[in-house]
Amino acid sequence: MIQEAVNLQQSYLSKFIDRYNNSTRTSKEFTQKYRPILADTRVSDGFNFFVKEMLYPIVAKQSLGSKIWDIDGNEYIDLIMGFGINLFGHNPPFIKEALQEQLELGIHIGPQIELVGEVAELICELTQMERVTFSNTGTEAVMTAVRVARAVTGRHKIVLFSGSYHGHFDGTLAKAQATPIAPGVLPNFVADILVLDYGNPQSLEMIESHKNELAAVLVEPVQTRRPNFQPKEFLLQLRQLTKESDIPLIFDEMVTGFRIHPGGAQAYFGIQADIATYGKIVGGGMPIGIIAGKAAYMDAIDGGMWNYGDNSSPQTKKTFFAGTHCKHPLSIAAARAVLKHLKMQGSGLQEKLNQRTSQFVLTLNNYFEQEGLPIRLANFGSLFGPAVSGNDDSENSTFSAIMDLLFYHLIHKGILLRGVGNFLSTSHTDEDCDRIIQAVKDSVAELQDGGFLPKLSIKAS
Repeated sequence: MIQEAVNLQQSYLSKFIDRYNNSTRTSKEFTQKYRPILADTRVSDGFNFFVKEMLYPIVAKQSLGSKIWDIDGNEYIDLIMGFGINLFGHNPPFIKEALQEQLELGIHIGPQIELVGEVAELICELTQMERVTFSNTGTEAVMTAVRVARAVTGRHKIVLFSGSYHGHFDGTLAKAQATPIAPGVLPNFVADILVLDYGNPQSLEMIESHKNELAAVLVEPVQTRRPNFQPKEFLLQLRQLTKESDIPLIFDEMVTGFRIHPGGAQAYFGIQADIATYGKIVGGGMPIGIIAGKAAYMDAIDGGMWNYGDNSSPQTKKTFFAGTHCKHPLSIAAARAVLKHLKMQGSGLQEKLNQRTSQFVLTLNNYFEQEGLPIRLANFGSLFGPAVSGNDDSENSTFSAIMDLLFYHLIHKGILLRGVGNFLSTSHTDEDCDRIIQAVKDSVAELQDGGFLPKLSIKAS
């Protein structure tokens, strides 16, 4: 009986892989052709012999609104949405116009770009922060925020939480016991990192016991990999503790910033961090990183406030910060268009999209429950993904294998998504959502027939 089930699975998988490869043949050929010269982590992420012949990225040729078209001519409803960048879908007209206008004026790097002051004002208005500076990426923004906190406090240790992601800066690539998460990250780079369990009251006790050593607590308020875990009470307690202990609290709002609320997770939870980092949405598809915060910390970037015509001068000791492409004219132009659009639309834009995503997730979860499937989704606003029970991926290996097969089936049916951190945008229509839901149902039925998912013998009436 067991061997029959294995034979069924092997036969089904072999036929499905052939269908998948045939429909995305050029993407696979592209990946193999350039593998010798193009070192690309996305090509090998999640390597498993089980799905080896399907392990290649879809190569895109065009995008518009909620759709992407690949080099084989296949159309997809995109749920990756630039890893959270495209809140308004692909190539929205108001951003495209802003970029075209700036291209006509030129890409002048060196002198100050005319729009940067207005963009800084808009960010401060929406986030309630006091000062802002610009970098090129989210990784750079987090790196700078940590450096600023260390410079101002004169302390070294940083608290991170398990399950969070703060970019690929060596100084945040740590796991428990302050050990590097990957080869090439030197132990001394993470020696001052304290990795604690997110949401656990004992973590607050650890922070209290180390408070005189801590330069900052860095937190992803809702982790992209765990959208079902939204520990508001823990965050409120963390804010109170860090305030009483004079420890800078840094919110990494790369994903939550401007998505869950115009003011980000801080406004949503009613918590004001000392420093926050932003990117993704605010760049409108262009690369950008933003460090914003209280003047007491941000003054370390430029020395603080002074005036012309008197004896004033920079009074704050500066740390080092630089970057050729910081405040790139195209990024700033796109950010201005995004921020003006968000301000004009108000919080109703996020509220409507958040509600729509919640209903979408609820519909799918009701279907999974009806089918008796071990699959549940969760969302935080328009971010959604599998609901997982903990930080340890190994605990969910069986679940992950099932989801991997489901995702490949969905891609084959024209739904582009990834294992964690998918997004609805304002460009997704009711028709798109209905098509996704139907594709999920059809894929589940196929996996049930192939012996990979259980099939209820008696369906609910």
